[in-house]
Amino acid sequence: MTARVVLAGRGLHGGRLAVVTLAKAPAAGDPVTLHQGDAVARVGELSAVGHVRATTVASPGDRIRVATVEHLFAALAGLGIHRGLVVTVEGDELPILDGAADEWTRAVASLGIAPSPPSLVVRRDAELTVGASSYAFTTLGRGVSVRFETDDARLTPDAAWSGAAGDFLRIAPARTFGFAHELGDLGDRGLASHVAPESVVVIAPVAIHSAGRPFSADEPARHKLLDLLGDLYLYGGPPVGSVRAVRPGHAATHEAVLRALGAGILTRE
Repeated sequence: MTARVVLAGRGLHGGRLAVVTLAKAPAAGDPVTLHQGDAVARVGELSAVGHVRATTVASPGDRIRVATVEHLFAALAGLGIHRGLVVTVEGDELPILDGAADEWTRAVASLGIAPSPPSLVVRRDAELTVGASSYAFTTLGRGVSVRFETDDARLTPDAAWSGAAGDFLRIAPARTFGFAHELGDLGDRGLASHVAPESVVVIAPVAIHSAGRPFSADEPARHKLLDLLGDLYLYGGPPVGSVRAVRPGHAATHEAVLRALGAGILTRE
């Protein structure tokens, strides 16, 4: 085990270099905190202030603002790390690394921080619709599942996480993906620059382009699940109970969780 690990790389969208230091907190019971410059905030104090193809979080007063946090947050969610961690960010966007949560997961696991329960709880069964997305919350069971709706027969639309840290290791390697017809728009908007071929899967009509390691049919669905877990973590989740999402997206997830909190479907302990 180690007390500190440093990861560096370029952001997925901005392409700028960033350095992230993960370290054990002074006390095991300390809440997870995010440091940027001389500003410090607990994860529970952060809000989602941007959600176009990624989640950007900010602290009260905007003293901290960091983009593309969902892969790190997914690793923390999957390993059950809700206390005992200090995250220091040099930059304005977290590095893309492997395009998934595998590197984040291995780095966090190397610290040997004991897991702790989430503060988010499903209090009653309900289903919420946000645009084309739907979210079903149930008090029974434990876990999160997604349906990635697609008419592409090469892709498996469903993925699920049981709630166990060991099961998350199967989800963590699922890479960021995109469709070939989106590449021109992304380039025009200056997004997804400086991305290594090994970190992303491109789905084209005649082929699925994947470098570094083989593509699996459920990888896009697992990545959607990974993103959902990361977004739920911002609110103290994934919750005690179960969540089923159909066509989840960053903006829809944040709206659904805020509505569920407002309606008492979810509560934070």
